[in-house]
Amino acid sequence: MRNIQIKDLMVPLTEYAVVKDDANLYDVVLALEEAQRRFDQNRYTHRAVLVEDKTGQVVGKVSQLDLLKGLETGYSRIGDLSGVTRSGLNPDFIRSLIKQYSLWQDPLDQICGKAVHIEVRDIMHTPEEGEYVDQEDTLDKGIHQLVMGRHQSLLVTKDGRIVGVLRLVDVFTEVCKVIKVCRI
Repeated sequence: MRNIQIKDLMVPLTEYAVVKDDANLYDVVLALEEAQRRFDQNRYTHRAVLVEDKTGQVVGKVSQLDLLKGLETGYSRIGDLSGVTRSGLNPDFIRSLIKQYSLWQDPLDQICGKAVHIEVRDIMHTPEEGEYVDQEDTLDKGIHQLVMGRHQSLLVTKDGRIVGVLRLVDVFTEVCKVIKVCRI
């Protein structure tokens, strides 16, 4: 793992879907679609969009889950369930939340019509300290951060600026490739 650097597996920022922080969820969908079209067809598609401020600095990201939660405003009334969700949610508890908070009650075309009115800055995830890795770091550090933080991706930096994204799917693919060539 120490002979592979983060920069060897990262997706450069220039190949990633990016929107401004005043964009809406409709813009996110279009940016993701455009990035998928341009992206190397031999790699897994993107599952998130990076968010830039007016100065071009990456200030957050919108994942598939962020987008879905953003479309259904009822989730904001539930509060933080991260402790509960790590231990699992039984079907009765899920049903009670859906009923109590009237989640996903509107027809899908009405819910999705909200997309143009929801700004990404209101639903984006703002990365924390453990979600950055330097491009010169070795893969073992990246894997450790992905596993311990339960992240789908890390923002890759060079001299303090974000230059790319290390995705769990690319790390997993590389590890599987190495496993397959091992002689047992």
